[in-house]
Amino acid sequence: MRQGVRVLLEEEEDLLVVGEAQEGRQAVAMAAALRPDVVLMDIAMPELNGIEAMRQILLATPEVKVLILSAHRDEEYVERALELGVAGYVLKQSSLEDLAAAIRATFAGERWFSPDLSRSATGAASASGAYAHGAPPRSRAPLTLREAAILRLVAEGKANKQAALALGISIKTVEKHRQSLSKKLGIRDAAGLTRYAIEIGSISGRDRHGTR
Repeated sequence: MRQGVRVLLEEEEDLLVVGEAQEGRQAVAMAAALRPDVVLMDIAMPELNGIEAMRQILLATPEVKVLILSAHRDEEYVERALELGVAGYVLKQSSLEDLAAAIRATFAGERWFSPDLSRSATGAASASGAYAHGAPPRSRAPLTLREAAILRLVAEGKANKQAALALGISIKTVEKHRQSLSKKLGIRDAAGLTRYAIEIGSISGRDRHGTR
């Protein structure tokens, strides 16, 4: 799918594909390194799902616009993407013309949704109070990239020492970030952090047990 999309987009004279990622963590790293005008992001991705990858990209590079390309048309996916500041949402069954138009509209600072999503997307935007690109949700303070990484590790059952080794930082630094994380979210225990990580899509319910 990814290779096919790239081949089709490269036939458009005004579009240039500067990179492609195989999984979510790679997408976050490449967005930071390449600073593309538009990131075309799937939701179902290995290692780090597209929603969480998009959240991290928008935190690290708020000038980058993210356009979702997904087979999921459920309102909950659209609403979650809107809450995080997505610039558009295109269904995979859309034509190349629609996808190219969505990319151009996104680049121009407009929001673009597949016609089949227009009503639900508008409803979700109104119901959720969707905000401008890169702005934080009202209910929770935005997490830094380090806090988000530690949240995932804690939710995966890692102790502070294990988290420190995984991130290449000291245990005291992990403890400091965990305190900041707990204060921001109003969650004090690991179980609560795990539930929140699952809620926002940082991990799935199975990741806690080490399976995917």
